[in-house]
Order: sequence, then C-alpha cells, then structure tokens
Amino acid sequence: MPAIGLVLAALSLRWLARCATPSTADEYIRNFHEPSMRLALRPVPGRILASVASLGTGGSLGYEGPSIYMGAAAGTVVQEMWGRFFRREDRKILMVAGAAEGVSAIFKAPATGTLFAMEVPYQGDFAAHATLPALVSSASAYVAFALIESTRPLLRVAGVSEFTFSDILVCGIIGLACGLGARVFARLIEWAKDGRALPKIWLQILVGGTSLAVFAAIATQLYGEPLTLGPGYAAIEWATRLDHEMLLLLALFVLQGAATIMTLFGGGVGGVFIPLVVQGALLGTIIGEVVSWMSPGFGHSTLFPMVGAAAFLGAGYRTPLAAAVFVAEATGRPGAVVPGLIATAIAQLMMGDASVSPYIRQRRMGHLERRLRLSVTAAMDRDVQGVSPDTTVEELLNVDMLMTRESALPVLEGRSYLGMVRLGSLAEVGKEERSTVKTRDVMETGLPVTRTTWSLRRAVAAMEDSDIDCLAVLSDRTFEGLVTIESIVRLDQVLEVPQDH
Repeated sequence: MPAIGLVLAALSLRWLARCATPSTADEYIRNFHEPSMRLALRPVPGRILASVASLGTGGSLGYEGPSIYMGAAAGTVVQEMWGRFFRREDRKILMVAGAAEGVSAIFKAPATGTLFAMEVPYQGDFAAHATLPALVSSASAYVAFALIESTRPLLRVAGVSEFTFSDILVCGIIGLACGLGARVFARLIEWAKDGRALPKIWLQILVGGTSLAVFAAIATQLYGEPLTLGPGYAAIEWATRLDHEMLLLLALFVLQGAATIMTLFGGGVGGVFIPLVVQGALLGTIIGEVVSWMSPGFGHSTLFPMVGAAAFLGAGYRTPLAAAVFVAEATGRPGAVVPGLIATAIAQLMMGDASVSPYIRQRRMGHLERRLRLSVTAAMDRDVQGVSPDTTVEELLNVDMLMTRESALPVLEGRSYLGMVRLGSLAEVGKEERSTVKTRDVMETGLPVTRTTWSLRRAVAAMEDSDIDCLAVLSDRTFEGLVTIESIVRLDQVLEVPQDH
C-alpha cells in the first residue's frame, strides 16, 4: 500500500500539479522570502491529492505539511480578493495567518500555530508583523476544528510531569543528544529530497515503497503492530509507556527515522513536523531509560519523552518557542514547558546553521542584502552591444560610445570575450592617432570577470577590489552579458521590496 501511495502521489504531482515538487510546508517558507512573488495556486489540488495518497496509504510523514500549505494558499486567495485594503509591506500577512491556522487546526494547538508560522521562516528572527492576524486565525481554526472533533489533546500521555533539579540536568543531556540527532536527521532529509542516489523516479518509488513495507513487517514482528506506518502518533504513545526494553526503543528509533527518510526519497508528500516529534520522544525515552539503569533510585518519568520531542522538533525546524508550547498543548501537560525550553535551547546550539528546510534563513535581511544573495544573472544585462577588436578608437568614440552612452564596453570576437574598453582609456589616445589605433590596442585584458554561477555579492566584491563599476559575465569563455552596480541597485526594484522583509 505505501508503494501504491507513492505511485499515486507521483501521478498527481506530474499530471494535476503540472510537474510540481512534493514540497508543502517548504513552499510556504520559500514564498515568504519572495515578497514580489505570489504563492502559486495551480499546483495546490495536485499537491493535496498527492499528500492524501502518501499519508492515507501509510507514508511516514505528518499531516501538518499539507495543512500549512492549504492554509497559506487560502490566505493568499483572500488577500488577492481584498488586496486594496492592505499596505505593500503586508502583502504576505494573510499567507502567514493561513499557515498558522493550518498548524492550529491539525494539532488542536492554537498557540503553536501562531508561533510556528512566525518562527519558521528564520533561524534567529521572527515575523512579528503578522502576530495579531496569526493569533486570530489560529484561534478561529482551533474553534472550528474542535467543533468537529473535540478539545481532547492530540497525544495521550500518562503520569505526571513534575520535575526536580536532577530532572533538569537530564533534560540538558537530552537537549545535547537531540541537537546532534536533529542535525544528522536534517542531512538525511536533504539527501532524500534531492533524490540524487537513483536517476529515475520509478526506481525511487520502488526502493521507497519496498523499504516501507519491510520496515512495517519488522515493526509488526517486534511490537505487534506496524508502528512505522502513518504519521507516528502510535509510536509516541508506545514510547511514553513505562518499562520498555532498551533494544526495542533503539530499534524503533532507527526504523521510524528510516521510514520517514524513505517516504521522502520515494516522493511522498507530507510534513516532517511529527516525524521530528517522534524521533525526539523516542530519544528522550532512551536517555531516560539509560539514566534509570545507571541510577536505580532515579525512577522513570514521562517528562523525558516530551522534553525530547520539544528539543528535536525545535532544533530541526529552528522554532524553540513553538516546539516547547506544542508539547504542552498537544499533551495537555503545561509542566513540560520549562524543561522543554531548556532542552530546546541547548539543542539549538548543537544545530549550527542546519535545518530540515533549505529555505529557512538566518535572519531578516535588508533590501540590498537580499539582492546580493541573488545570482549575477538576476541583474545581468543580456542586450549588450559589444565592439570588435578591429574597431578604431575614432569609430568607437563617434558611434558606439555615443549611441550606447556606456562608460565601458566588452570587446568581442564572435561570442568570445577578449577584454574591456573604457572611456577613460580612449581619452588618453591623441586625436591624430584615433583613426589608426584599434580597440585591441587599448582594451584592458586584466580586469576581473564574473561567472554565471557567482552571486551578486561576489561580483560586487570583485568590482570593489578592481575599482570598476561593471563586469563581463561569462559561461566558460562565452560572453553572456554585463552586470553593473547600477543594475544591482536600481531604485525602482529596491522600492518594490516590502520594508518588513
């Protein structure tokens, strides 16, 4: 069944979503950082059907991915309908609110929805401008979903969550382990999403579907039920029971993580929020069991799985506040917030710059800094009239420089770049010599050039080092265009960027 689900997901993405990627929550994060770009709505039905096929047949991913995506799409539609009531800097505000309500509804956790939607775009910053809309939408979504379902917490955890100073020390150890674990998990997710290992999609589906079936069979033999299938709620409930054998805990930790990776590798559509929670809960339980074995008087505690879940989730998505609050809301155990925050803070330090999404940025950037991260092709002028090396200086001054009004022009032989000729160099040629001196005699060949793979930041640094204001852009030795300081920082483009981004 998981293999069939992956096939249906691939067909939905190819034919209904017009060859869209399996990304859902990543689409929200990516679009958040593109102020002038609208969230594409055409792939939405195809992606949602692909997520239904993936998750409904046992894919080991979370429901929150498509839920966030649907909420962001709904917010985008409403904002476009009523766009005249919003300022330019608020053009993404209802998309954020929609993502917040998606998390709130699917987890019955309104505070988590608000915090997650505002925290996840940045590692060290916050989309604070959307706070009030996100709060309202999260609360509304929670009420609507609770009327259909119930207000019962998402995860049932037995016991009490009282903690002592010794528990806090153990939570610190859990934070270290979860930070390292989340870092490795993020790298595996990156590998799975890239799909570099196999060249054909049908091979990925075959390997992914077969792996999920094997993992489910192994889990059924070990635990009496296929805990690796589905989003992982059953695995969390199993982990929070007391007195587990260590080998069974370790085996489930490996199997559950491998099931998530292979679902992504096979093209499954869904979120990794709950898989991170599951891995953290299992790792917290394992460390609690080790501590209990080393110190028999310490006893067992259901606190450690919840703390592990918060730390692993917060480190993976770089959302420490949302992670700690989620565990409290999803379990109905507010006593886990403080230990969860401590463990999550430590886990954040272990993550470095890694995260489970390639679109999460370190912090909010200014207008110019945003542009400097782009490729040079974003500011490259392709319609550049080069000059022949046999053109005389007189012709160049009278015709080319006059018509183009450029201070520098590339010297080309066909499409091959030879050098750059600058107006300052031409002025040094005497008037009586201009009819005989050719461009090849005055062109500069030692000036730096930029490649199409360079960023604008690297191109600007090369200009500053050589005290020039333009660079030729080459692909191998073929001339592609010209990039100038003026094209990088055009006033109309800068003003188009919302100030809050």
